[in-house]
Order: sequence, then structure tokens, then C-alpha cells
Amino acid sequence: MSIKTIIARGIYEYFAKRLPLSYKPGGKFAKRIRYYMAKQFIEECGENVNIEKGAAISSKVRIGDNSGIGQNAIVSGKTTIGKNVMMGPDCIIYTRNHSFDNLDTPMISQGFNEEREVFIEDDVWIGGRVIILPGRIIKKGAIIGAGSVVTKDVPEFAIVGGNPAKIIKYRGKDAK
Repeated sequence: MSIKTIIARGIYEYFAKRLPLSYKPGGKFAKRIRYYMAKQFIEECGENVNIEKGAAISSKVRIGDNSGIGQNAIVSGKTTIGKNVMMGPDCIIYTRNHSFDNLDTPMISQGFNEEREVFIEDDVWIGGRVIILPGRIIKKGAIIGAGSVVTKDVPEFAIVGGNPAKIIKYRGKDAK
């Protein structure tokens, strides 16, 4: 990790992350600062990306053009976010979980499972307070309703909701 990357991460964590929301007074400037700082330390960052106030993002994140990470969201580990993705506030994307298989060892002492990347394809809308579990794939054009817990992959153009998230219907003029 270069000195430039470390400094950019520090500026993001201790300054830019706390700047106003993008739609509040001073928000345009804040949005540009967060974008510039994140671009220095995340794996890949497209054009016109909006990272909102309070978002915690891993350096392993890849995010496409015109996408956003919601206010106070937590995007952990290796996560790929496509183009034109909208994310509401307080979303959490997990890429690993605690190990718990050994009954002779307290769970707290068992460490973590191997990291499993989350893929969010293009043109996805993720409502507020959604939780996405490790290894999930959210396909193109999907909508995830607010408060959902995504435990399985989400098909193209599906609208899902609930805990666990289930398919409600599909988008499109032929959808019923």
C-alpha cells in the first residue's frame, strides 16, 4: 500500500466521510471530495460515483459509472457494484461470516469463514436498510425492497423483498 493510498484513506475516514449529504448545502463539494478520496484507495471507481456521508467502504470495492453508495452504508470486503446502481441509506454488504462448526470451541474463538465476493450487476436499485449476505449475486435490473435480507442470488429484473428476501414479481411490460 502506497503512502498516497494511506493518506487518502485517512482523509476519507477522518474528514470526507463526515461532510454533508450530497443534497444538503455544501453537498456538491462534499460529494466531490468523497469521490476523489475514495478513488485513491478503492480497487476501481467509475465516473460520477456518489458515496454518501458516513459510508464505510472496503479498499477491495469496485464500483461502476453513475452508481452510489448510500448514507451510513457498510460495504465490506471484495464487492463489485456495476453501473447505474442506486443504494439507499444504512445498507450492509457482508463478504464473510463467523465460523461456528466446531462445537468444542467457542464461536468467538473460531475466526471467520473464507471471504465470498458479492456481485451487484448494472441498473440495480437497493432500498434502504438492506442486508446482503456473503457470496450473493444481484443480477441486472433487480430491485431489492427496503429492509430486505438477501440470502440467495437475485435473478435479472426481479423485485424482491422480505426476510429472507423472496421474489415478489418481475419488472417489465410483460410482467404480471
